[in-house]
Amino acid sequence: MVRRPSSRARAAQWMLLAVVLAAAWYLGSQAAANIGRRHATFGFGFLAEPTNFDIPFRLIAWSVGDTYARALLVCVLNTLLVSAMSIVAATLLGLFVGIMRLSTNWLVRNLALWFIELVRNTPQLVQIIFWYVAVLQALPGPRQSIVLPGGGLLNIRGLYLPALVPGAWAGVLWPLALVAALAVPFAWRLTRRGLPLGPQSLLLGVVALGLLIAGSDRLEYPELHGFNIAGGLQVVPELVALWAGLTIYAAAFIAEIVRASILSVHKGQREAALSLGLRPHQVLSKVVLPQALRVMIPPMTSQYLNIIKSSSLGAAVAYPELFQIFAGTVLQQTSREIETMALLMAIFLSINLGASALMNWYNRRVALVGR
Repeated sequence: MVRRPSSRARAAQWMLLAVVLAAAWYLGSQAAANIGRRHATFGFGFLAEPTNFDIPFRLIAWSVGDTYARALLVCVLNTLLVSAMSIVAATLLGLFVGIMRLSTNWLVRNLALWFIELVRNTPQLVQIIFWYVAVLQALPGPRQSIVLPGGGLLNIRGLYLPALVPGAWAGVLWPLALVAALAVPFAWRLTRRGLPLGPQSLLLGVVALGLLIAGSDRLEYPELHGFNIAGGLQVVPELVALWAGLTIYAAAFIAEIVRASILSVHKGQREAALSLGLRPHQVLSKVVLPQALRVMIPPMTSQYLNIIKSSSLGAAVAYPELFQIFAGTVLQQTSREIETMALLMAIFLSINLGASALMNWYNRRVALVGR
């Protein structure tokens, strides 16, 4: 039976709405009055003006004479890149450390505990700066680069990795490879009831890899030419420092979420699985984790949203993300404080609402259906 709100409750709701609207009107009128006193105008027309500054790291083409709108797109992509990298890495590291916390081995269990207590009790900004100043800036120069397995190079200018050079059909085949790769988890979900890993998933993965190779001309390795590194893919130290700081900090909290979620599964489930002859790692992967997943998704969503918002700390190490460029360079050049901050808030709000909607959808898919 649905209980309707009383007349008093409805009156209180309308009164609260009136107070909120009045506060919004007052703030808007004050902002308009301040703009008028400065003989300024409100609008986003400045986005069509040329920037006249460079963005050192970008995923798409950029030149000094491009508009502020394109600069906004470049910064959004940089923010999404470091956020996605940190979410994936923090999830895997947090899952690993959370399982370590439940180990019967004293050393493994306490190593995980010391890691968690050290990371989550020190400021996140300090950790990011530590990785940038104390670790990455202490690396050797390009001529003394550290050679990594697989042909990668590591030096003070960043991490250099082998890269595929796009061929004539890359514009067609590479997007198809991305679609095939993204379809792998959906195919796996459709077939996991029959097999641990469905053949469709393996086939899609092979197709994605084949399309990626077919659209490439060659594999280019980074090499030393004079005093610089030429070829390959460069990952700038600012991105590495921000990625490491966001990943490790979030992983400490995710590890505790994983530990608590696993402990929420009744011990009878483990005992029943062991009595069927399953090995401990099979009990964890096939019985415990699928049930714990239903508990850990809501708090994990909060951690993912925190990672996206904390990407703005990249301004401390000059990583060209949204806050560093628009709340710094663009705001100083255009003097559009209200418009700039409104854009930042709207973009972060849109990204977080999209991520939250995706996680809520997944939470409904894995939730137990009750009657």
